[in-house]
Amino acid sequence: MDILEKVKKDGLLFDGGMGSMLIKAGLTGGKASEIWNLEKPDVIKDIHQAYYDAGADVATTNTFGASSVKLERMGVTEDIGALNRAAVKIARKAAGEGKYVAGDIGPLGEMLQPSGTISVEQAIDSFTEQAGYLEETGVDLFIVETIFDINEALAAIKGIQSVSQKPIFCTLTFQQMENGFFTIMGNNPADSMKQLADAGASAVGANCSIASNTMIDLARELKACIDIPVITQPNAGMPETGEGDIVSYPENEDFFSNSIKEIKALGVEIVGGCCGTTPKYIKRVKEII
Repeated sequence: MDILEKVKKDGLLFDGGMGSMLIKAGLTGGKASEIWNLEKPDVIKDIHQAYYDAGADVATTNTFGASSVKLERMGVTEDIGALNRAAVKIARKAAGEGKYVAGDIGPLGEMLQPSGTISVEQAIDSFTEQAGYLEETGVDLFIVETIFDINEALAAIKGIQSVSQKPIFCTLTFQQMENGFFTIMGNNPADSMKQLADAGASAVGANCSIASNTMIDLARELKACIDIPVITQPNAGMPETGEGDIVSYPENEDFFSNSIKEIKALGVEIVGGCCGTTPKYIKRVKEII
């Protein structure tokens, strides 16, 4: 079934966190997780498989930071194309019938001008390059996520559209302020969602940064301001640092899944998890919705 038809007919369940799963598997801080697409493909495949087995319709490729700008900033010398292509092949091996693979594109890690050093043209070029690798290896859709600058999101959409006609889902990351929800660049949900939809995104919404119960309020706002499908992927609560600088997330599977149930009740078509969520969370969400 075409993925947009499935969204309209049944809704869609994305997977959960990748980074927190990789840290549990032994990935150390400061190392680009995308390197494991070449060094430890079986670990990546097992994570995708666990999410599919838990009931996820979509697995997100391990390419969140696999743009040339981000990888060069991380000091990665491995071939960028090889890292992206391997990620798609790994996810595809885990995907069974009726399952989808989303090519993941995250922020560049550098602010756009005038706040930073990256021009819009450089951003588009970097996103175009990464999207090209993901497209040629066979993703079913693209997910642009965890973006805090609407201009960077628009650059990503433009880059993807230059190499692919596949659906693009795009999520910004918001914080709750006294006067509402905003990105750290001051973008509000209503204006942002309209710009993303006008640019050609097939589904828009929010991920990361906020807890699942806070996402309920944001989801209500998102549904009220846009008439295309909405996607939300909250964290399992706000991160907490414990002994030995170990980061944990306070929401358990039941708390998280009950929040997702409320979000679905608002009419949100596409849900999933972000930081701190695991296949156990997605399994519970699948059961409860």
